[in-house]
Amino acid sequence: MSLLQVERLSKSFGAIRAVDSVTFEVRPGEIYGLIGPNGAGKTTTISMICGLLKPDAGQITVAGTAFWSDPQRAKQIMGVVPQELAIYEELSGRENLEFWGRMAGLSSADARARTVELLEALSLTDRAKDAIKTYSGGMKRRINLGCALLHRPKLLLLDEPTVAIDPQARVNILEFIRALRDSGTAILYTTHYLEEAETLCQRIGVIDHGQLLAEGTLGELQERLGGDRVFALEADFKDSSPDMWDGFQQRFRVIQKTEKHLTVAAIGTRDPSECLKELLGLPVRVQNVTLKRPSLNDVFLQLTGRDLRE
Repeated sequence: MSLLQVERLSKSFGAIRAVDSVTFEVRPGEIYGLIGPNGAGKTTTISMICGLLKPDAGQITVAGTAFWSDPQRAKQIMGVVPQELAIYEELSGRENLEFWGRMAGLSSADARARTVELLEALSLTDRAKDAIKTYSGGMKRRINLGCALLHRPKLLLLDEPTVAIDPQARVNILEFIRALRDSGTAILYTTHYLEEAETLCQRIGVIDHGQLLAEGTLGELQERLGGDRVFALEADFKDSSPDMWDGFQQRFRVIQKTEKHLTVAAIGTRDPSECLKELLGLPVRVQNVTLKRPSLNDVFLQLTGRDLRE
């Protein structure tokens, strides 16, 4: 059974449709990645799932029960790590964890015991007594994550948990998240970093302008672009329009075009060697052609027409 089911979820702010009939589910022991640019609807979706916002339409089901029929039960099952740090800078790491443990309903003794466990798991025992304001960005992110785990949630909502931290801190946090997944936790993970989604998530949903444009495993999303038949061309495309090339639109789908580069996916089931021959015969002087496996960024560009970081 899914830990989280979101069905036709919608939310508007005035004339702006922030989330538009979004449907997906997250299963135990799975990381579901929700990727999209700023303003795509990721944070609004998480805010509705955890009860900070009430949806205009749609249904949220947590562990088989509709969220709004028993919000307190749902909140006991889930932990939430917001994009903005929800910790007290003047308090120590230990004090922050114990405080949020009590807020989650733990007794003083249980909050203290669980804090010791998490400090060890997050490799922060040696800094437990230091004020948060003395922590590095990566350490603050780890404490922020720990605050959501005091009550051992079965469902974890992570909104951009590695934003603005150094690469080593990111690696540490991702390893910790994988361990949570392996223990059976269901995780909804929003991110700007496509390489994280590619390596971390079992399934990925692409959201833009409030709509879920596609979802599936990385392999399933890659197959949307022709599987292993994506080609990157180098040439002078400044004054060229692929739409005007005879028969091109019937044989290839443009993923991205710049003045010097063109990325396309083959349509149909033609052999890559046949596709390569056709590309070398285009009415431009092609300097180089590379056959590649489509990346998640290629999928995103094809679905939205823009780069994730725009």
